[in-house]
Amino acid sequence: MKKERFFRISGEVDEDLIDKAEDNKGTVSPKINLKRWAAIAACAVLVIIIGFIMTQNNNTILPNDDELPLLSLDIDGSIGGGMGFEGYMAYDISELKNENPWTEESKISHLPVFKNTMIYEGARYASNPDIKAMEKILTEVAGRLGMDVTNLEITNDYPDEETIKMVTEKYAAIGRKVPAEFFGIGCVLAEDKGIKFKVDARLVTTIMFEPSVSLPEEYNFTHCSSYNDKYKVAEYFQEEYKDFLNMKNSKINITGGDYSYDSNQAFHIEFFDNSGDIVDRIINYNFNYVTFCCNDERSLFISRVYKSDLSKKIGDYPIITPQKANELLINGNYITTVPENFPGKKFIRKTELVYRTGGTEKLYLPYYRIYVEMPTMKLENGINTYGAYYVPAVEEKYITNMPLWKGSFNN
Repeated sequence: MKKERFFRISGEVDEDLIDKAEDNKGTVSPKINLKRWAAIAACAVLVIIIGFIMTQNNNTILPNDDELPLLSLDIDGSIGGGMGFEGYMAYDISELKNENPWTEESKISHLPVFKNTMIYEGARYASNPDIKAMEKILTEVAGRLGMDVTNLEITNDYPDEETIKMVTEKYAAIGRKVPAEFFGIGCVLAEDKGIKFKVDARLVTTIMFEPSVSLPEEYNFTHCSSYNDKYKVAEYFQEEYKDFLNMKNSKINITGGDYSYDSNQAFHIEFFDNSGDIVDRIINYNFNYVTFCCNDERSLFISRVYKSDLSKKIGDYPIITPQKANELLINGNYITTVPENFPGKKFIRKTELVYRTGGTEKLYLPYYRIYVEMPTMKLENGINTYGAYYVPAVEEKYITNMPLWKGSFNN
């Protein structure tokens, strides 16, 4: 009897159950006749041919979907968590730009789902930071900027004894214990040649240039530079910081285009590695990228290197189409921070596939982010607000708690 290979997970994955998938191998009698051997050989050849074709078309053989664990979305913990809501202001949806490698024409049937290796449990810092991995990333990034990593002194933000004593006494004075996360390690640090490095538990490296780095006069690098100006600056960084980017095929991603309440439009400079197949590019776009930021003096002030730990892969899951995602949105199967109900199908303006990569997400899985025009939020100057509504891209039969909007903020 074939055994079903479904396991429930809720941000928790039993690695042994995933790694030790049972082989349902049948037994073969030693008295097999020649005809049966010929049939078996023919089937084997057919399997090899099919496998070769699938490998050529998708660079991978599709998984056995019956062996995929069921997923439980951490809806309450992953949405919200801060003030305001996710909305984008623009006169028209076409003003919101990015270089997402996914398009509605992408021929993708499966995408990977990962377990977030970090454990937060409501704490400000992860309770299980991988200090060695953080130090390794810091050393690697510093080396890409030409630092002498053999003599680089790496420290962390664990408080000194005087600070611990002071904080403990202050909490004791009000009859409370110091929260456990206060004394945790949130990041590792280093400094060399006027450049400061900080790597947090999510393996995000922040590089602070002190003093900031001035660009040649012909480049307009400000907070409100136009798309074209930011693209020219990005081309300069692409060449000037080639070794720092460390990418086979660095892709400029000018993202943003939304307006502030004072009508200033902002774009941001990012790079991701555009090499590999479409799945590789999607993963790099969402998890592995580099940003460059300016200060008020039009100089390079901060850069960040994002490199998520994706070592805990759960499996490659079948995904639904954008059209199906829109149907689910209309049906109320979405999660959002927008403080209003979905206004209706006619207000859908744009759909794209992304991963939700917030640090406290227990699972990294693909979602369709659907931009919806909010008619009640239109400003007098004609600027629209486009609210972000998220629909899981994984087929709903693999989700134990498919979201259903109940009409309350943050659901």
